[in-house]
Amino acid sequence: MKVRDITAVLEAFAPLSIQENWDNSGLCIGSPEDDVHGVLVGFDCTPELIDEAVEKGFDMVVTHHPLIFRGLKRIQGGDPVSDAVIKAVRSGVAVYAAHTTADKVIAGVSGAMARRLGLRDIVLMEDEGGFGLGAVGTLPQPMTGEEAIAYVKERFGLKALRCSRPVARIEKVAMCGGSGASEIDAARATGAQLYISGDISYHHFFTPEGFMVMDIGHFESEVEIVGILSKVISEKFPTFAVRISDNLGRSNPVRYV
Repeated sequence: MKVRDITAVLEAFAPLSIQENWDNSGLCIGSPEDDVHGVLVGFDCTPELIDEAVEKGFDMVVTHHPLIFRGLKRIQGGDPVSDAVIKAVRSGVAVYAAHTTADKVIAGVSGAMARRLGLRDIVLMEDEGGFGLGAVGTLPQPMTGEEAIAYVKERFGLKALRCSRPVARIEKVAMCGGSGASEIDAARATGAQLYISGDISYHHFFTPEGFMVMDIGHFESEVEIVGILSKVISEKFPTFAVRISDNLGRSNPVRYV
């Protein structure tokens, strides 16, 4: 198996051409012609994930968040990005990320959020020729804002969430995984009464009558993509070694105390 065989499968699922212009999805370390004997799938490409790959004999890592997001001026070690780059290069581990590419397909991040909530009639929130950010759908039955809070916490396994003032009735829900504050207006334009995302700032919680926002956390809103990416590869190559990181559940850098 070659790196290009794995990337071809991932890019058939989530094409590089659809990524946002500020993103850095794709192969960032390694050559398409490198041999691959196993793939470890995680959420962030941390030094610990590279160590895990090496310990388990995997020579390719696939994550949601890119390891190299903006240009690096120096790689000297001592910070998580530099350390991961150094470890990957020294160990011959290829590194690939499906970031906004996986955000913009309905089978990806936001669609997974919608399916976890059991929504009906799920469509892209912003449809750009079959691809786009976010998803929107209808609840199995209308809920009050308070009922929706309990429902979302239960469905996502949350200890806590942040939300604006609960509304009286919710039927339609919009969502965008990750940092989705910039999509609040798009969510309102769909007619949704509730918008779910992560990294929502203080002032965005001042919402108009009949509209509610929920911040369930960046990691919590996107982590399901790890299993999806693993499944995409294993379904194409059923006898190939593909494994989700054993430390996925502990890899969220945010702590709730």
